[in-house]
Amino acid sequence: MEDGFGIFHIFWSIFWLFLMIAWFWVLISVVADIFRSKDLSGVAKAAWVAFVILLPWLGVLAYLILRGGKMEEHKIEFQQQLETAQKDYIRSVASVSAADEIERLAKLKEGGHLSEEEFQVQKAKVLGG
Repeated sequence: MEDGFGIFHIFWSIFWLFLMIAWFWVLISVVADIFRSKDLSGVAKAAWVAFVILLPWLGVLAYLILRGGKMEEHKIEFQQQLETAQKDYIRSVASVSAADEIERLAKLKEGGHLSEEEFQVQKAKVLGG
C-alpha cells in the first residue's frame, strides 16, 4: 500500500507552487501598474487596490480585462522616465566645465604640483587646442 507521498504528489505540489508564484507575480504587476497609472485619480487607484485586495482573483481578472492593454504602455513610459533620469544624472556627475578644470589646474600649480609649462599644456588640452 502506498504511503500517500509518491512521485505524483511531488509533481502535483511543484505544479501548485508554480501557480502560486505566477499568481503573486501577476498580483504584484497589477498593483504596481495601478500606482504607475497617471490616467487614474487617487480615488480610482484606491478603489482598484481595495478591489484587488478584497477580491483578489476577481479583482486581478477584472483589471487585466479592463486595463490590461495599458499595462505595457505604462511600463514602457516608466522605463523611459528611469532611463532619462539616469542619463541626466550621469551627465551631471560626469561633465566638468572647462572653467572648473582650469581652476583645479591652477590650484595644483599654486600648490607646486605642476610647473608653468605643465599648467599651460594641460590648459591647452582643456580648451581644446
